[in-house]
Amino acid sequence: MTSAVPRTCALTVAVLTALTALPALADTAAQPTTLDRVDVTAADSTDAARKALSRVPGAGNVIDLAAVSQGRVGSTADVLAYQPGISAQSPGNEGTKVSIRGSGINRGPGAHASGISVSLDGLPLTGAGGTPYELLEPLWLSRVEVLRGANGFERGALALGGAINYVSRNGRDAPGMELHYEAGSHGYQKRSIGYGGVQDTLDYYFAYTDTEFDGYQKHASGDGKGAMANIGWQITPDLQTRFFLRYRETNHETPGRLTRDQVRNDPRAANPANLAIDAKRPQPGSIWIGNMTTLQLDEDSSLQAGLVYHKYPMDLNESLYRQKLDYADLNATLDYRRRHALFGHDSVTTIGLRIAHGLDADVRETLRFASNGYAAGTHTRDFSHLGTISTLHVGNELSLTDALHVQTGFAVVQTRSDVQVTWPRTDQRLNQRDWDYAPRLGFTWQASPQTQWFGNLSRSVEPAHPWSMIWGSNQYFGAGYGPSTGRQRAPVELDNQTATTLELGARGEARIGRWELTGYYAHVNHELLSVEVMPVPNLFIAENNASPTVHRGVEAGLDSTLWQGGSSRVSLRQAYTFSDFRYRHDERFGDNRLPGLPKHFYQAELRYDHGSGFYAALNTEYASKMFVDYANSFSADSHVIFGSRLGFDAPSGRWQGWLELRNLGDRHYAATVTPGYDDGGNDVARSTPGEGFGVYAGARLRF
Repeated sequence: MTSAVPRTCALTVAVLTALTALPALADTAAQPTTLDRVDVTAADSTDAARKALSRVPGAGNVIDLAAVSQGRVGSTADVLAYQPGISAQSPGNEGTKVSIRGSGINRGPGAHASGISVSLDGLPLTGAGGTPYELLEPLWLSRVEVLRGANGFERGALALGGAINYVSRNGRDAPGMELHYEAGSHGYQKRSIGYGGVQDTLDYYFAYTDTEFDGYQKHASGDGKGAMANIGWQITPDLQTRFFLRYRETNHETPGRLTRDQVRNDPRAANPANLAIDAKRPQPGSIWIGNMTTLQLDEDSSLQAGLVYHKYPMDLNESLYRQKLDYADLNATLDYRRRHALFGHDSVTTIGLRIAHGLDADVRETLRFASNGYAAGTHTRDFSHLGTISTLHVGNELSLTDALHVQTGFAVVQTRSDVQVTWPRTDQRLNQRDWDYAPRLGFTWQASPQTQWFGNLSRSVEPAHPWSMIWGSNQYFGAGYGPSTGRQRAPVELDNQTATTLELGARGEARIGRWELTGYYAHVNHELLSVEVMPVPNLFIAENNASPTVHRGVEAGLDSTLWQGGSSRVSLRQAYTFSDFRYRHDERFGDNRLPGLPKHFYQAELRYDHGSGFYAALNTEYASKMFVDYANSFSADSHVIFGSRLGFDAPSGRWQGWLELRNLGDRHYAATVTPGYDDGGNDVARSTPGEGFGVYAGARLRF
């Protein structure tokens, strides 16, 4: 069976390639020549977001949560499923590992994510320390916008993986009261209540959600609860403002990673080391308060300003040390947009400023257990790792003809890292400031009403997280420092990761459905990977700048209507991602592939919808084997899993119910891999198992 799936993937790519030659089926309006901003308060905002995406000279995704919520929506992995170019795998809790074009490939699930700039309602969530995940509750969302790779430029998102914007529900697209409940295998339950409405110039939406689960593995239980608010005010016809609030508490045990043999034969086990120390990750309460205000200066220009305060403390109990972190960020955006004539052609110019500033990143470290004659709770170390990322970007879209648009842009980036151990006191403080740049040239060509070609040549910039400069240090306190002996005493400098990417693709509609096909090739310098900092006999491996690498791939999507009969239909949606990430003539690893992601990844769903509101679907997922270390000495198995769901969505919109079966064959497989350096062909615990067979059901009532 597994050999048939790659052939299916290859066939999908071949079919999509041929689509651009198909003739137009019907006359449609030409592409708009301006880059109008999407109004998130409009009821048809998802359609508007798709139209905005069609003007971007690169690949992206728009995900409607109304469709996602017709099954379990336990985590970000459920939200980002069936999307070309996106890898999103859950370890059984909310710490989903999300990667686009190899971004954050060396990260494990449950950690702050890297390589993608994440926003909530256009306001930055990603800070200098990465992207926390506890505020990404799916039931609070109306849609998700993804700009893959360097296509997040206009939002000041310069990371290799691009940008993801999670858009909240509001009183205009979710009026009235809504009750939501879902439950299923492994102790999973989710309860939510939401209420929205419109009153004169105000709209509002409030929600409360709580979740609990036992987890698929032993020692994997957890829970979370929180509330959100979204309040908009149209002050005048030209001035509107919107306030956002999110608060959430989470707590989950950490079962740890398993060997390939354990994944095959005992995937529900926990890593013995994690059990021995009762590893867990409490996050006592994250709060995110933001405002976005838009002023229409005249019919051709607008100014938008955003400000957000984000406090997200953590209490890490995942090692022999307890680390209490007091994270706080102040993030801001400012965007000016003007439509005007340039060289006699329609043109839109944008100027934007995006700042992510760390206010607090202090860590207090103590012993969790008695050690070397010191009692549990003994103070071992204090350190801080502050950072700031400031991006100024200028862009222009020039309409050379109704069909051909050219986009140019240039961004300047300043990064600052301030890292030091404050107790025991040292004078080895790292205060690093760097300047970098990111030019961009792209185009869209509407070859026919049904086919659009696009492409861009862009540079991306990604600074190292300040915390990695101390966590990955090879400088330690020596003898004479009591309980601090052996802990890192000084940070190390890391260079910005940069990449130059060429992207070409096409998208459109044809007889076989709505399709897209994209290819990209990126030369990456100073990629942040797990690198051997010191050789044996003093072997030390930590996140550091690697030798040059290449990231290249193909992303394909196809949504087809196979049969239509009145108001009923049979449809098939498919998403295929080919990923080839490797070293460029590394001294030790040659042209080895980078571990952590499969080379081939395919998801598909065959679905029947009846005019009465009944629906039934069968889905599948295939992932090829993936290496678990940079030496390519060992790999996790490939897998094929199947699932199904059926439900009823009342035509009145008043209620919905569904039943979902996951992993019908109870296939044992690795959902994620946290790469090692060189395992020498040994089966080392690197894998997090995917969930086995599960049954889930849910219902939603609207008043």
